[in-house]
Amino acid sequence: MSSFKGSYAYSVDSKGRVNIPARLRKYVSSEANDTFVITRGFEQCLFVYPLDEWNTLEESIRQLSPTNAQHRFFMRVLLERATESQLDGQFRISIPKELLQFAGIENEVLIIGVLEHIEIWNPQQYEQYLKTQAQSYESVAQTVLQK
Repeated sequence: MSSFKGSYAYSVDSKGRVNIPARLRKYVSSEANDTFVITRGFEQCLFVYPLDEWNTLEESIRQLSPTNAQHRFFMRVLLERATESQLDGQFRISIPKELLQFAGIENEVLIIGVLEHIEIWNPQQYEQYLKTQAQSYESVAQTVLQK
């Protein structure tokens, strides 16, 4: 089970490759075989799943009903650009151009660990996302962590 956390500022090279930070790589299980699935995330970020975590997500997606229009839409949008990427010798993954464009990523990225997956953001868009939240971190925490 992955336990990604923390944030890291990195750059994207001209071929769309991004380094996976060492502090995050240590949480990638051997079952992932250094393979990640990259896809569209929420709020214009990218989701990066180690293969074993992706397989767990995929099993839950398989439980969705193909006769339900919302389920079909979600599956199509999530899976249409999903792609596998193997870590190279310098611990980078290659991100397809279409996904970089979706996330508005050009040169710099913010990499955030979110337990079972990693999010990759354009740093300015992440800052804007934080500013546009209607509630404070404290009020959301109070609601979410309420027992």
